[in-house]
Amino acid sequence: MSDTKRILKEAAIQIGSGGSAGFVEVCIVHPLDLVKTRLQIQSKVLNKNDPKSYTGLADCFRKMYKHEGLFSFWKGILPPILAETPKRAVKTFSLAGLGAGTTEAILVNPFEVVKVTLQANKAHSGEIPSTWAVTRQIVTENGLGLRGLNKGITATIARNGVFNMVYFGFYHSVKGFLPEYENQYKEFFKKVCIGFVSGSLASCINIPFDVAKSRIQGPQPVPGEIKYRTTLKSMRTVYKEEGFMALYKGLLPKVLRLGPGGAIMLVVYDYSHNYLTQKFA
Repeated sequence: MSDTKRILKEAAIQIGSGGSAGFVEVCIVHPLDLVKTRLQIQSKVLNKNDPKSYTGLADCFRKMYKHEGLFSFWKGILPPILAETPKRAVKTFSLAGLGAGTTEAILVNPFEVVKVTLQANKAHSGEIPSTWAVTRQIVTENGLGLRGLNKGITATIARNGVFNMVYFGFYHSVKGFLPEYENQYKEFFKKVCIGFVSGSLASCINIPFDVAKSRIQGPQPVPGEIKYRTTLKSMRTVYKEEGFMALYKGLLPKVLRLGPGGAIMLVVYDYSHNYLTQKFA
């Protein structure tokens, strides 16, 4: 087999493996992403008995299940599937870091706007509009620009860029210091642990930008008035009105999502890559 064909075959296997891993990860951990968004767009805790306000992670899960149904935990899943599957496929063998995060943010931001809009809808899961209906409404009312399908793009760029820069920088630095195990299970467990710590650290650093993104892309407190418009101003408003810790809303579900999510990604990617390599060898 020529070098060109070998490279193309490996690229196809990488894309198939990474895409499959991204798809499975999104399907499994999406409920945590939804809860994270609900907590972030909540400007303050109102009444613990109010079905539209949440005191924390468990309270959000309980009230959503009671008032919106089981399938409400997968509201807005189609946009991340459409965005994350090809993104994961490419990221598997692309250069990591700030540049990669910036590029992916520009590509996935429209999907994020639709996803947050769907996740913020607190109607029963059977009553929410479809992904395409929401997309059409956003474009019709506000267009494709910074008030429409691309609102919050600077916050998305900051969130993704900072996360990738910290995550991949820490991951590769630490991995280089630790010895490689001949036992494949020990080596796999080592990578999962490093990935979990890397993701947790990156989440703690970038979550203020994530909160700003959710506030900008989510429903505004007063209909017809735009309170959260730019990234830094939104962060300043949240800090001034709700305190420093409000910039870390949704951190627990985000870390819980990234831990298992990273493990799922690695397992599915590894099995998919081995299967495709053997099948097309």
